[in-house]
Amino acid sequence: GSSVAIAHDSRIKSDLFAKTAAQVFAANGLTVHFYKELMPTPMLSYAVRALHCDAGVVVTASHNPAKYNGYKVYGPDGCQLTLDASEQVLQNIEQTDLFSGVKKMDFDAALQQGLICYIGDDVIQAYLDAVYSQSVHPELLRQTDLRVVYTPLHGTGNKPVRAILKKAGVKQVIVVPSQELPDGNFPTAPYPNPEIRQAFEQALLLAKTEQPDLLLATDPDCDRVGIAVRSGDEYVLMSGNEVGALLLDYILRERKAAGTLPAHPVAVKTIVTTDLAQKIADSYGCEVRNVLTGFKFIGEQIGLLEQNGQADRYIFGFEESYGYLSGGYVRDKDAVDASLLICEMAAFYKQQGKTLLQVMDALYQQYGYFVHTQLNFAFEGISGMEKMQQIMTRLREQVPASVGGLTVQAVCDYESSQKRETATGAVTPITLPKSNVISYLLKHAASAIVRPSGTEPKIKVYVTAVGQSHEQAQQCSQQIAADMTALLQA
Repeated sequence: GSSVAIAHDSRIKSDLFAKTAAQVFAANGLTVHFYKELMPTPMLSYAVRALHCDAGVVVTASHNPAKYNGYKVYGPDGCQLTLDASEQVLQNIEQTDLFSGVKKMDFDAALQQGLICYIGDDVIQAYLDAVYSQSVHPELLRQTDLRVVYTPLHGTGNKPVRAILKKAGVKQVIVVPSQELPDGNFPTAPYPNPEIRQAFEQALLLAKTEQPDLLLATDPDCDRVGIAVRSGDEYVLMSGNEVGALLLDYILRERKAAGTLPAHPVAVKTIVTTDLAQKIADSYGCEVRNVLTGFKFIGEQIGLLEQNGQADRYIFGFEESYGYLSGGYVRDKDAVDASLLICEMAAFYKQQGKTLLQVMDALYQQYGYFVHTQLNFAFEGISGMEKMQQIMTRLREQVPASVGGLTVQAVCDYESSQKRETATGAVTPITLPKSNVISYLLKHAASAIVRPSGTEPKIKVYVTAVGQSHEQAQQCSQQIAADMTALLQA
């Protein structure tokens, strides 16, 4: 028969929603594998594949404010559903009468009949072993005196992240007491999002007395992690693009040195994620695959490699919004894995007397200073949706000659799947699923990518500027941002 795995986070009523889903699946004759306590999203992706389930569900709203909750659905490959499969599910929902069409059975009765069974500690242990096997230098953390302040932001990371850091031998992990226990009201972090400085406030206070090398914050469903790094008496937050670039460089260089790098390594990133990744990868002969925004598309690439018997070629995948994954054991971003790798990398450079900030600066000096900015434009209500469509159409039809003083050299339209060179009019196909995204490729490797949000009534613009100094790149970024703002508000 068919089976489904279910997990939930710390949000208000997440446990109730997860149990209710289990009761419905059981009543319809599906076997349900149910985690008996809250678990990170990647651990659901792991369970789907480890237990050979046909689907998976995690009840979470990731890093949104407390009033949100949501329902993520996974396919048998451990990836979030693709667009076609989601459409199918939606059609089935629409054909079901909400009041009389839903079968449901008692949870305890389903347990007794074996229609619901709890996921055992063996699966949790196997997951932690799989994460630990991603270590590049397995003994390094035992030998280094690394001090870490960690906050799970009232979410699911508390147990697994601490377990993996303990397993790796990190001697000093200080957990932020006010944010240690699960609490769906997020009393100390109204926006429990590691991209935002406010999420680090409690950790930064603790850092004053504890003086750690590193601050780690995982979001409530523990699939994303943010860091802050000690610089003198200050702590500097690093972006998702920077941490991803650092990890890619560390994994490539150190696996090459250790002789564990595959012959034709593959890294995967989303189209809105830093092009610095390409430059780093090039210097190690590593292929970079660019995919649409959404980690399921990174997971899909691991699946494609696996189908060709080449799963070990995949070495790292990341997106600018703080999602990372270094192995094919799950198919979603994994902050347990990323927390381990970040600590190991920090320890590796600490042994050399360097901080991650200094290493990042060396990468910028080598490859150019990349500055990434994200602009958000909100459009409320029904009229807002129409306005967003009009803007996207205009940006396609009326391409500016230059943006921020830089010539527009090419336009990538991911809806018509075409890249067009502006000077020659030459067109090359884009081999990605159709998506409402436009990218202006500018002179000096700069760019502006425009995409309406998939979850909110807003248009996001991702600006990339590259310069020979941080100041120069910053200035260039501001000029592109000013022009893009004018274009969107015209």
